[in-house]
Formats: sequence, C-alpha cells, structure tokens
Amino acid sequence: MIFAAGVGSRLRPFTDSHPKALAPVGGKPMLRRVIEKMTAAGITRIVVNTHHFPGQITAYLEANDYFGADIVVSDESRALLDTGGGLLHARRFLDGDEPVVVHNADILTDFNIVEMLHRHLSENPLATLLAFPRPSSRQLYFDSADDLRGWENINDGERRPAGFDPSAPGLSRLAFGGVHIISPAIFPILESYAANAGDVFSIIPFYLSVIGKERVKSFHPSESFRWHDIGTPEKLAAAEQSFASDYGVMPKFANSAGKM
Repeated sequence: MIFAAGVGSRLRPFTDSHPKALAPVGGKPMLRRVIEKMTAAGITRIVVNTHHFPGQITAYLEANDYFGADIVVSDESRALLDTGGGLLHARRFLDGDEPVVVHNADILTDFNIVEMLHRHLSENPLATLLAFPRPSSRQLYFDSADDLRGWENINDGERRPAGFDPSAPGLSRLAFGGVHIISPAIFPILESYAANAGDVFSIIPFYLSVIGKERVKSFHPSESFRWHDIGTPEKLAAAEQSFASDYGVMPKFANSAGKM
C-alpha cells in the first residue's frame, strides 16, 4: 500500500494545484518512484489511497497503464483518514494471508526492501518498522531484541505508553522512516482500536497501544542507504541533490513543479 492521500500543505505552492504524491524528483513523480521500488521487489498488487486532487492520481495511473502492475485506488475523497484509518479503510483490498508493505509516497529511499521483507517473514511480528537514528521531535524506543517499548515527543516531554521511561537501560532511540510491513493479523486488531479511536487515526499510536500484547519490531538495513522526506521544497531539493548522480542532470524543483 502506498499512502498518497496527504494534503502536503508544507510543499506549497506545488500542492495548491497537485497532490503531493505527484511532486517530481529528477523529473519523475514520487508516486512513480515508489511504485517502481515496489515492483522491483516483486510486488505486483498495489493499493494507492487518495484524497487531495484524487482525480490527478487516478488519471496519472491510467495514463501510464498502471505501470504494468495490478493497482487499485482506495478513495478517501470524503474524508482524510490518516495513516491508521486509511489502512483500515483499504482492508477490503488488503485482506489475505500475505504481509503488506506500506510505504509513504513522500519518502524517497534506496534501502533494500526485500531484506526488510525477509526479516519480517522470519520473525513474523504484527509489524516491522523502518527505524533508524535521525533528528526528529518524535522518537520511538526499542529494546535489545528490536521490540517497540515506547515513544517520546522530545519537544514537550509527552511519553507513551503511560509510565514509559526512556532512560531505562538497553533502549535504542530511533525515528520511524515511513516504511513498514504489516501482518494480515493486524486488521481485526485495528478494527477493535478504531471502535474507540474513530475512523481517523494515525498508525503510530496504534502500534504503541499494542505494546505488551503484540510484537512491533524495528528494522535497520544492513547496508548504508539514503533516505529523504520530500515534504517541503527545501527537503525536496535535498533529495534531488542526493540522488543527482542516479537520475542525471535535473531541473531545480522550482522550475519542474508543474511537470509530470
């Protein structure tokens, strides 16, 4: 599943007239880059959720013959459901006996997703999260077995779950990287959570709610990798610079924002 529904207000003026998922990096929309990453890993069925300018995403997929993959759209036009709500809303497309790779459309990274999938399959947790040390106001804490133990907002000191002590020995502080793999067993648990949380909720609070009951594990690639959140014009420019040698000569984002 590719999360492509976000409004992307920090990426204005591009998102005043386009969905963030179609923001180009190296002349190619991020949505296409994530789809190609998925298909290169052997994934042939993909769900894309939409909300902001949904018709543009549907038209882009149709114009490119769905990139040779079996792609369906999970429509959130009536209400943006956030990551947890969006995942549950797409359940009808995702139910089955295989794990689901979930990738934010605004994350550009070149780590080996097949390695992550093998790790998930070998350990069979409820979810496996790409997590690594990087500056972020919101940090996740994992124990020596890579199991999720807590969360902290560095800015205001909020911590979850109740009573969590981030200074406890053996904990590693990592930031979520916008890519996770979920077990099909997650959906009935998500439904129970949504009964109290409502239709709109983020996936990270859900993961924190199952600590002590289900395993949520971290994954850090064994080889060096590049990772960029393209959520602002400055971050998008940094992503283009980082991948310039891969993509060749590229126009500056300010000159390419209207191109697909």
